[in-house]
Amino acid sequence: MLVACTPTPLCGRGRTSIWDGWPVACVAPARTAAASDESREGIRHMTTTTTGRSAALAATAAELAEHRDAWLPRVRLSPRGRWYERLHRDGDREIWLISWLPGQSTGLHDHGGSRGAFAVALGALEEDDLSAVRTVTAGRPRAFGPEYLHEVRNVSAAPAVSVHVYSPPLAAMNRYDLVDGRPVRRSTETAGQW
Repeated sequence: MLVACTPTPLCGRGRTSIWDGWPVACVAPARTAAASDESREGIRHMTTTTTGRSAALAATAAELAEHRDAWLPRVRLSPRGRWYERLHRDGDREIWLISWLPGQSTGLHDHGGSRGAFAVALGALEEDDLSAVRTVTAGRPRAFGPEYLHEVRNVSAAPAVSVHVYSPPLAAMNRYDLVDGRPVRRSTETAGQW
């Protein structure tokens, strides 16, 4: 279930804001993958290792990505690197908004044991998980388990914006290089470095 931080009357119909002090998006409580056929259909384009928990994270990311008007004024574009802002953090999850100029990339990384999901809100991104390279567009969230490695990049000619949800909140991320086609950890970043 989605933890609501700040109720706001602007949301109505039992929906609440999910960011402390700013109505970033009005979302209904997240449903598990078994909640309905509608929820399963909306998140069918996820990794094959998706569990009910990861599916719920994907549903949250997708719903937030759809509510562009609520967070679009916050987005910045930076030629120095991807711009990002944490929208919410509690003991169970955290939510990030990230903008990407053409050519910007995460590099190959994991999520330090956290499950996660991301949804493209504007533009398109490319994801490489070492088994496949795919284009991710709006309405097609990607979910993953705690052992997942991938690289996400903007290979288009236009900016992109995405919403990322992690549970538990990220404590560390490991960065990797490919050596003879195999990932080799080169560094670890901790949450205090973001």
